[in-house]
Amino acid sequence: MSIGMNKLLIALLLCSSMLLAQEKSYHKIFDNDGLILEEGWKQNNKKTEYWYTYHSNGKIASKGHFENGIEEKYWYFYGLNGSLKKEGHFLQGLMSDWWVFYKENGTVDCKVQYVKNKKEGYCLQYKDNEVYKVEKFVSDVKVNEWMDLKSFREENRGNKF
Repeated sequence: MSIGMNKLLIALLLCSSMLLAQEKSYHKIFDNDGLILEEGWKQNNKKTEYWYTYHSNGKIASKGHFENGIEEKYWYFYGLNGSLKKEGHFLQGLMSDWWVFYKENGTVDCKVQYVKNKKEGYCLQYKDNEVYKVEKFVSDVKVNEWMDLKSFREENRGNKF
């Protein structure tokens, strides 16, 4: 075999092994009793794309997107009874942007702004589907609170919340 042919053969072997290493496959993970715990795609042995996790009763516990084994984009989390508990954005595995938390009856409890898993910005508290209190956080520390929405709006004109 010539040197050129050897190089070509090595190049082909390297390319095929790289393709195999990047193959994507669907995984289902079960507990010892055969109940499904989670399912989704893996690539390079890391979670990727959409994944589901399940409660022991078989109902969905969470669903959301992974990139390179890290939570990304929008996620949903559910209680044992299947009701939505919270939903929000992940950025590099950390809570980011607005998150919505729900009461047992399915109504909104609060909407909170996060940056890197810390409350950063506003927390809107709801009662009977209406905002009744607004809190402002900086690095997870409450720095202000408004019980009077009129004064909150006046002080915060032009802010997005």
